[in-house]
Amino acid sequence: MDVLDLLLNADNPKLPEQEIKIKRLSKEIGKDVLFKIKALKYDRVEEIKKLHSERDMNVHILLAGVISPNLKSEELRAKYNAPTAADTIKALLLPGEIEDISRAIEKLSGFRTTNIEEVKKK
Repeated sequence: MDVLDLLLNADNPKLPEQEIKIKRLSKEIGKDVLFKIKALKYDRVEEIKKLHSERDMNVHILLAGVISPNLKSEELRAKYNAPTAADTIKALLLPGEIEDISRAIEKLSGFRTTNIEEVKKK
């Protein structure tokens, strides 16, 4: 069976998901604060790059890749008196936390990791 046949017979791949713990918030609240994150598809990553400045890239990757909690919720925005979901993120999380979560989403999406392996001829 050649590679094309393997790909044609395989199920459509699912986007990887993962749960991560936000250490500082977990410590402050006294319970685990877990975010469920997912990988982003190529077109979504390119759209974020096109629409947002380099400065806010991590915030928008985070907003696109966090499945739960709903960081875009009106209640959360109201609590932090934030006009946008991006402003909510900046009020809720520290800059290093935003970057770490964004990097975790990027890793699930295949960035910042080695995805290929050289095949040695025998």
